[in-house]
Amino acid sequence: MNFSSDTAAPAHPAILEAMLAAASGPAPSYGADAWTAAAHAALRDVFETDLDVWLVSSGTAANALALATLCPPHGSILCHAEAHIERDERGAPEFFTGGGKLSLLGGAHALIDLGELRKRLAANRHDFVHETPAHVLSLSNLTESGAAYRSSEVAERAALGREAGLAVHLDGARLANALASTGATPADMTWRAGVDVLSFGATKNGGLGCEAIVLFGAARNRIGDLKVRAKRAGHMPPKMRFLGAQMAAYLKDGLWLQLARQANASAIKLAQALTAAGAELAHPVDGNEVFANLPPGLDERLKLAGVAFYPWIDGSHRFVCSWATEPREIEAFTTLLA
Repeated sequence: MNFSSDTAAPAHPAILEAMLAAASGPAPSYGADAWTAAAHAALRDVFETDLDVWLVSSGTAANALALATLCPPHGSILCHAEAHIERDERGAPEFFTGGGKLSLLGGAHALIDLGELRKRLAANRHDFVHETPAHVLSLSNLTESGAAYRSSEVAERAALGREAGLAVHLDGARLANALASTGATPADMTWRAGVDVLSFGATKNGGLGCEAIVLFGAARNRIGDLKVRAKRAGHMPPKMRFLGAQMAAYLKDGLWLQLARQANASAIKLAQALTAAGAELAHPVDGNEVFANLPPGLDERLKLAGVAFYPWIDGSHRFVCSWATEPREIEAFTTLLA
């Protein structure tokens, strides 16, 4: 029973088959191949708009490169204090921007509080040399506490950022799970809500290792700069066709949302089993993650029984389901708790 992370899950067979099909004969290098073009077209269809895209192999690379195209070395990026770019990326955004600073905000369940955001934006002064003015607002959906912004909540925060002259970035490593939970369309959750650049994840939801940096609207003018940064950072894969094959297969016939729904449904059952055993949920179950405050001693008993999960920074414990979580695992976990 492995609930440690959705990155522990295997790649989906359809994605592996697509990569195998791409491994036939020669193909142009560095993204000039038919598979990368197919991925671009699929993303355009899914998001219902023209866009530009660059494929990378990790979410950290996607976030750091995306933010580097939006924030100068002398600027800052507003994000939640528990955001992945703050907690889990070892300073990659600061490194890739050449010195850009993360400016941290609070809010329940790792959702940026509107009052804090307004206060910070009201104090944002580009003409005061002693401050580090904000240039970017970065949101995460799902958040690092497993909560989902509704599309209206993304739009509300993005509108405040745009009014203050900020670009808007969305970390969508688990965007599929957020969409499956809220019922929003990809377009409504992103560019229609005011998002300029999206880090769009596949790795946590069936991919072998594939993320897309998606540029919307006027941000498409930055694609040249993004490619230069990607090359300099070592994120211009010669055989990008294998990333393109993954992304195209991931999006084909709505596979990505189907897999997210499976993971979310498993998480709901897991949460029900935990609460029935006396645990209290620390955060909403808006996707495929469950954060629970466990009764005394339960964490040790679960570990001794071979259950994999993580203690979390707020004192709760995190259990993550994936597309590959099987009903028998949930049943075994429920029986163990009982």
